[in-house]
Amino acid sequence: MIIKPRIRGFICTTAHPVGCAAGVDEQIDFAQQHKADANGPKKVLVLGASGGYGLASRIVSAYGFEASTLGVSFERSPAENRTASAGWYNNRAFERRAQTDGLYAKSIDGDAFSDEVKAQVIETIRSDLGEIDLLVYSLASPVRQHPRTGILHRSSIKPLGKDIEVQTLHVDRGVVHDVVLEAADEQETANTVAVMGGEDWEFWIEALSQAGVLARGFKTVSFTYIGTELTWPIYWHATLGKAKEDLDRASVSIGKSLETIQGSSQVVVLKAVVTQASSAIPVVPLYNSLLFRVMKNAGVHENCIEHINRMFNTQLYSDDQRLDAQGRLRMDDLEVEDGIQNEINRLWKIVNTENLKDLADLDGYREDFLRIFGFGIAGVDYEADVDHLLAGDP
Repeated sequence: MIIKPRIRGFICTTAHPVGCAAGVDEQIDFAQQHKADANGPKKVLVLGASGGYGLASRIVSAYGFEASTLGVSFERSPAENRTASAGWYNNRAFERRAQTDGLYAKSIDGDAFSDEVKAQVIETIRSDLGEIDLLVYSLASPVRQHPRTGILHRSSIKPLGKDIEVQTLHVDRGVVHDVVLEAADEQETANTVAVMGGEDWEFWIEALSQAGVLARGFKTVSFTYIGTELTWPIYWHATLGKAKEDLDRASVSIGKSLETIQGSSQVVVLKAVVTQASSAIPVVPLYNSLLFRVMKNAGVHENCIEHINRMFNTQLYSDDQRLDAQGRLRMDDLEVEDGIQNEINRLWKIVNTENLKDLADLDGYREDFLRIFGFGIAGVDYEADVDHLLAGDP
């Protein structure tokens, strides 16, 4: 099959297996070349391990610290007439490379919100690893079926209180325009908290703790994004903000539950990057396009692997962490620096469709989006007929 990107709205329905593998190799090469003399994990569970910050965390754990890694994600396998999801190819590529390099790596494909997958993970830890010393919670899903009530919760990315009008970007057309966002009702807010809040993180720690598979000194982190005043109408003063407040609550609760094994729990605030999920959120594509231009001009832009590598090497296991008043670990320090934000705010006031390419990094945003699905990777022949089924894989 010759595979090209097929984009519908905010999603790409195809993924390139060779491109995904090349992207994984690029990240592995970076992690190998930028190891630090720092303490780190040795047995790691990553929830949401197939792409973005989750995949980067798995790669840095394995290739920065020689850790055994167990990954969980919910992926679409390939069929005769369609490709797999990018995450499915990423998992296969990472496992193949890690095993070649003598590292333990296993991926579990399933609904991480379910009790069944939790039980499968626990059994795998018991049989293969004995215990884990780090859990990275990096799930990004719009829906969650509650394992105890059976209710299917769907998140709604909406403001609170009243409708708002915001400026945003249609990435495909390169058009800056305004959009009215309808305010959420109480049920939509509650559903969003159920999906994106901290309850499932708590359920995971509870299950792992009761199973006795957490090492003394165990650490767990959950990734989040807060942003700045430009994105707060949808990221903070919104349903997402309520979910993030619940994540903070859960982190405190988890931390207390881990005291007997001298464990710790933290929310880690990361910088803005292009993800399939964030691309669908109004305001974000325009903000990110401006952010990338400003940070690249200042020489401080980081992609996923660069950002996560810095987190592991300088902050996560450091005695001198950069914390905010709520105890969150702030890795978004370069993004929220005054000089960067002052310039973004200046550009925000004047950006329009006509000057977009001059003021924003629209090309870079588009390139990052396509790279999620294995397209635009240097050295890959996208005219070649490839085995999208990976039938020859072991």
